[in-house]
Amino acid sequence: MFLGTHTPRLDDKGRVILPAKFREALAEGVVITKGQERCLYVFPNEEFERLAEALQQAPMSSKTARAYNRVFFASAHDEEPDKQGRVTIPPRLREYAGLDRDLVVIGASNRVEIWNSATWDEYLEAQEEAFADIEEGDLPEGL
Repeated sequence: MFLGTHTPRLDDKGRVILPAKFREALAEGVVITKGQERCLYVFPNEEFERLAEALQQAPMSSKTARAYNRVFFASAHDEEPDKQGRVTIPPRLREYAGLDRDLVVIGASNRVEIWNSATWDEYLEAQEEAFADIEEGDLPEGL
């Protein structure tokens, strides 16, 4: 499980150093793809494969599922972290997420997310009030 908020920097070659606490779980390889809200999702290979199998179960007759799968898989990039725990983020994905030097890398349970620092701050500010107002029934049972 990935947890926490980290603030690495993007280097001149488009690489980011993954947080040390995430490296072991990501050492076998990752898949980086477009996430929602203009962030990037970083999945360990095994989790990406599990998710891919689930997405393949959606009926091809579903326009929404086709559109989601196209964007999700077409933008996916597989990568192996180097010895320093760095991964290269392709230019198209950097552009999509508006990544510049200052990043925020968050643990989001089964994935890591990479955000432009300013975008993350805006998102978090907008969501914190909604977070405080969540009521029973809005989340899965048992929470």
